[in-house]
Amino acid sequence: MDFDIKDKDLASKGALRMEWAERSMPVLNTIRERFEREKPLKGIRISACLHVTTETGVLMKTLVAGGAEANICASNPLSTQDDLAATLVVNENIPVFAIKGENRETYYNHMRSVLDTKPNITMDDGADLVTEVLTERKELIPNIIGSTEETTTGVIRLRAMAKDNILQFPVIAVNDANTKHFFDNRYGTGQSTLDGIIRATNRLLAGSVFVVSGYGWCGKGLASRAKGMGANVIVTEVDPLPALEAVMDGFRVVPMSVAAKIGNFFCTVTGNKGVIRMEHINAMKDGAIISNSGHFDVEIDIESLEKEVKNKREIRDLVDEYTMGDGRRIVVIGGGRLVNLATAEGHPSAVMDMSFANQALAAEHLVNEAKNLEKKVYPVPQSLDDEIARLKLQSLGVDIDSLTAEQEEYLSSWQFGT
Repeated sequence: MDFDIKDKDLASKGALRMEWAERSMPVLNTIRERFEREKPLKGIRISACLHVTTETGVLMKTLVAGGAEANICASNPLSTQDDLAATLVVNENIPVFAIKGENRETYYNHMRSVLDTKPNITMDDGADLVTEVLTERKELIPNIIGSTEETTTGVIRLRAMAKDNILQFPVIAVNDANTKHFFDNRYGTGQSTLDGIIRATNRLLAGSVFVVSGYGWCGKGLASRAKGMGANVIVTEVDPLPALEAVMDGFRVVPMSVAAKIGNFFCTVTGNKGVIRMEHINAMKDGAIISNSGHFDVEIDIESLEKEVKNKREIRDLVDEYTMGDGRRIVVIGGGRLVNLATAEGHPSAVMDMSFANQALAAEHLVNEAKNLEKKVYPVPQSLDDEIARLKLQSLGVDIDSLTAEQEEYLSSWQFGT
């Protein structure tokens, strides 16, 4: 078995951490039990480009239990948990190509390695794997029945591909499932992003001015959690509707040019580039702390900062302090990459339980329905979304009501009025 990881001797530690994660992933465990019996993915080769974390390890075990031949590379150079990579290779016999801190060349070499297996299904977190297939590995297209996409940024890219008639196979937008983005993006990103910022800096949030750039589901979660820690939260937005939501949720909404002058902490969660530019950094106070929780490292203009800085030093692990010409010190966490995975462990297992349940069921759906699907981006079928919600409630010991026959008739009729 071919693989490329940091250290196989980390496997025992990774096994314990994955066992800990599994205890909070009852939905995925239930799906794995069925997969073991039915083998719906038998003979299917799956190549994944996801964050190599303990929760992802549980997903990979589920796919293999379903009969798949699965392998994985990292979807971000800083998100890999090396002990988990080791336990997948040593204990689960799953090929992994991921090392925390890998450079750009290694990152793409690892992507090429998983594609060398000629997958039938790809799983993406950011659409890098699909992009590589469509631009550099077109010979693989006839083998691929479909793909799944985990995150907002990837779905945006894939929809642009479909619009330009570049997409050559169907893609299931896992991110857009209600049981994914309502919970993963809001509660997962909210908690794990703050976790990453606090672990990296050990700075007090209470009483600080915390600037959240972007008020989508990730931004909503982050703003809520920062407020809960006692921070004075400011939101920046370019879209009038979420900006209005932020106002109604009790947050101050201002342009970044204004926020830059008063913020202590800044975190971007937009999925766009150039959100924090040099014009903003030049207006920031001494000691301002900048981070990003969007998928790619383009939200903060690190390149321009590197050119203009007088001095740079790593003052803590993955915490870079830039001294500007006027003596101000600007701090960037995790090189501007996903802070919740660069300096913390990513989303809690209980949230990823639903996200990765969607991934597993989406793969099964592709196997069953690919022949009926066009070359475009599809939502997760509502029936699968509802089933995941039902299983999650069941695992939490929560019962809900059912519609009576009279209620069903009322909801399906137009005759009933005043």
